[in-house]
Amino acid sequence: MSNILETDGERLLVAVRDLLAAKGLANTQEILERMAITDAASPGQGARMVAKAWVDPDYREIMLADGTVAAGALGIPMRGAPPLGVLENTPELHHLVVCTLCSCYPRAVLGYPPFWYKSAAYRARAVRDPRGLLAEWGTVLPEGMRLRIVDSTAEYRWMVLPMRPAGTEGWTEEQLAAIVREGDMIGVTVPKLG
Repeated sequence: MSNILETDGERLLVAVRDLLAAKGLANTQEILERMAITDAASPGQGARMVAKAWVDPDYREIMLADGTVAAGALGIPMRGAPPLGVLENTPELHHLVVCTLCSCYPRAVLGYPPFWYKSAAYRARAVRDPRGLLAEWGTVLPEGMRLRIVDSTAEYRWMVLPMRPAGTEGWTEEQLAAIVREGDMIGVTVPKLG
């Protein structure tokens, strides 16, 4: 007999889980492990990667060459996730990530996408008026700095490696990770002290 407190969504989840197990695609334990990994993902994972890249040039090279490998090197599980590309901001170039079709997002390293990232307004303005959008976030790019809009897709996810703020020399990875915000890794904001 079905539990009357069970929701349609919960019944659907059980049915899909049972179907995957019956077809031999994934067993219940594998599904529960993937759900736990997804639930544990947060912007803190990406911030750890950024901080490590800021202090370790070898790790930075790995991260820029293959974000998936770099995430794995820090114990961030990427199994089943689309490949992760990392875009480096420089004094000459700033990156802004958007998914113009829906809400493709590097969940393994940044967690669930924020509500605004999924909004039609953000997606449209990121393409149509990116500098105006950034200004609303308090990010005013220096004159002459190029701005590159990068579209995250179902096949490939992107995150930004922001520039390390001046005044953080000698900081530990933990101190550096603490100043990296989710918006910094999407490109709508830049890391700031205080």
